[in-house]
Amino acid sequence: MRGLVHACIAVVGSRFRRNVPLASALGAGLALLSINPVLADPQKVWAAGAYSFSDELGGFRITGASGSGARDDPLVITEELESATPVTLTIRTTKPIKAFADAAEYANGIMYMRIEALNNSGKAWVEFEFELQETLGQPSVFGDGLSFDQRNRNPDNIVSSNYAKFDRNFEPYDRLLFTQGNVDPLKTVEFEFLMTDYTPRWTFYLVQDPRIPSS
Repeated sequence: MRGLVHACIAVVGSRFRRNVPLASALGAGLALLSINPVLADPQKVWAAGAYSFSDELGGFRITGASGSGARDDPLVITEELESATPVTLTIRTTKPIKAFADAAEYANGIMYMRIEALNNSGKAWVEFEFELQETLGQPSVFGDGLSFDQRNRNPDNIVSSNYAKFDRNFEPYDRLLFTQGNVDPLKTVEFEFLMTDYTPRWTFYLVQDPRIPSS
């Protein structure tokens, strides 16, 4: 970010040397800051395995990312949620896509996940739901290949540190709901599950929805 600011100053400064109109110089300088939001704020993107993870859509903060996504080395995302409203994790592939290949070298469509979420919303969470979306704001359908391991009818890899029960809901959505539990403010909850994408995409989304008691 500091480098981009210096670049903007240089662009504006060159106006005086080249007799460029001030408005044009300012516009060019601002354009440098808007070229790439990832460069403008690198703390919003974390890389792990064959993917990057971003909190760029707001409402929460990623504090760490590690792992490859293999069963014995899951992708671990640590985060802090600042409200009890849905937030969206943006996931992008950073390595070549090759279904079922080595998770260390390729985005292979098989992602064992562990989410560690700190409740900084000030309210207790009584349920927690995840939803996968291939296109932001649109439900994931069977044909896109993206799901919470939909082909496995009896998964043994979906667990939570604070919730005793889970339900998966497919068509027209891909949702995973954790119930029968509680996460108090300033406490951390862990979730483990498998995400599969048999037609891997470069970008997809994981919506996270902490739920509070109804009034």
